[in-house]
Amino acid sequence: MSIQKSFRAIPIGEISEVNPKGPGKGELTPDAELDFLPMADLHEDGSVHVADRRRYKEVAKGYTAFKDGDVLLAKITPCFENNKIGVAKVKTEWAFGSTEFHVLRPSGRVDASYLTHFLRQDSVRNEGEKRMTGSGGQRRVPKAFIEDLPIPLPPLEEQRRITGILDQADDLRRLRSRTLDKLNTLDEAIFHEMFGDVRSQEAANTTLGECAEFYSGNTLPDGETFAGQQGGYLILKVSDLNRPSNAREIIESASWSPVPGSRASTCPAGAIVFPKRGGAIGTNKKRILMRPAILDPNLMGVSPNTDKMNIDFLSGWFSLFTLSDIASGSSVPQLNKKDLAPLKLKVPDIKLQSAFSDHRDETKRIWQRSTEQMAIQEALFASLQHRAFKGEL
Repeated sequence: MSIQKSFRAIPIGEISEVNPKGPGKGELTPDAELDFLPMADLHEDGSVHVADRRRYKEVAKGYTAFKDGDVLLAKITPCFENNKIGVAKVKTEWAFGSTEFHVLRPSGRVDASYLTHFLRQDSVRNEGEKRMTGSGGQRRVPKAFIEDLPIPLPPLEEQRRITGILDQADDLRRLRSRTLDKLNTLDEAIFHEMFGDVRSQEAANTTLGECAEFYSGNTLPDGETFAGQQGGYLILKVSDLNRPSNAREIIESASWSPVPGSRASTCPAGAIVFPKRGGAIGTNKKRILMRPAILDPNLMGVSPNTDKMNIDFLSGWFSLFTLSDIASGSSVPQLNKKDLAPLKLKVPDIKLQSAFSDHRDETKRIWQRSTEQMAIQEALFASLQHRAFKGEL
């Protein structure tokens, strides 16, 4: 039986230094090798996997400094909404990483894992999203939001007891998530077995521009609005790519605004949609659109010419690419038709593509059952988090 306890709430800025200064002058030699953490190595489940080292002179300017045990929080959209929040595990005295991290250095009054579990709550991320500044793919969570955020603060012993319970529950969620990941790689394995190396330049028989249409996101024409209208097309945003889905679908959401009779160009159902601008490209999100939609300016769609290629083959081919590797532009990465249309590929007979679709449909049915079980587990974990920070564990 749980007993409710009263925990005093303290602003995070009072018990944790937010974005502390990096190493002092002369503290590190220019050639000192330091652990380096790009955004991709802080995972959505909160785990941190450092696989790179760089010399201090390469990272001293333009990167974020942190130490082992600091809490890292991705501040840019959609990484923040994707729950890229975790405790740094590094082996060097100082480490560096993406400029898009907020760094929280806990004082002796708060346990780093307790703080991390608190920040990873859906309620915190939802509130943080509302407080973001900037526009489009460059929206960020401000430092002040983190500093002013009140956190219930029991004694350290109680914090660690709560953390132990949440860690055990989180481990179960991660096991389920890994099962889903393996199902997604099963599709890739079948794709390679059936089609071989479709990226081989020697075997290529066409280009993407010859067998697909491209749809670039746009703004609504003057005088058109979204709110309060019924029917029509939907406006799709970058954040919608983060909603629960499998690797091949976008689930329709009430957050999409209907746009009846709009003069804006629409992207058809059956197109692959992905971010085309800024930091969102690095998330590598690719989804199949399940009904026609107007894409916002930060999205792009590619639709196959169905007499040459079906959507399952195109999706499988796209899964071989990391979007950021294709993007052009230096300061702000961009993806455009000119980047994608010249890509060469080998397109097999349409009957073989249909056979691959049948395999994918079976994998999808298994995936759906596992997803439903995962949703139940997620709801139970969210309830456990809520109770934990109310003092009811």
